[in-house]
Amino acid sequence: MARTPTRTTDWGFPRWRGYGADSAAITVRLCDRHGCTERGDCPAPKSPNSPERWYFCSTHAGEYNRGWNYFEGLDAEEAARREASETGEGAAYAASSHYAWGGPGDGTRSRDEMRALDILGLESDADFESVRSAWRRMAKANHPDVRPGDADAATKFQAVQAAYEVLRAAEDARTWRPR
Repeated sequence: MARTPTRTTDWGFPRWRGYGADSAAITVRLCDRHGCTERGDCPAPKSPNSPERWYFCSTHAGEYNRGWNYFEGLDAEEAARREASETGEGAAYAASSHYAWGGPGDGTRSRDEMRALDILGLESDADFESVRSAWRRMAKANHPDVRPGDADAATKFQAVQAAYEVLRAAEDARTWRPR
């Protein structure tokens, strides 16, 4: 009578065996492009009204999509109906710009920083030296000692000061390094 081992090599953390070290075979679908041996994990429709799909690698999926016309073979009325339904589904992405997901910039600046840059009249990729020079120029032009009794200038001066404080705090947070 053969005894099966009951002890494993998986003794908690850290794991003593590699991840994915199972002995079961993994099924991999190859690209449907003739002669390609890459993994085919990008589905593409065979025709507009067919549920059948091709499965291409990312290179051949890009090649396939460049020449694909989704509306080919449809009459004008059906094409307009499909286009309207698909653009209606994409309206939620346009609505997400309210949360600054689709806003300008490269994503490294917060919404407050972007507002501060707008107040200073700068682009979203402005460095801190241009922020400082714009702040000085606008603060000198709108300072209450330079323009006494002008309420608009006082309001503008306060907005410029607040914008500079926001950008300075963000720059300090970016450049801070523990010692």
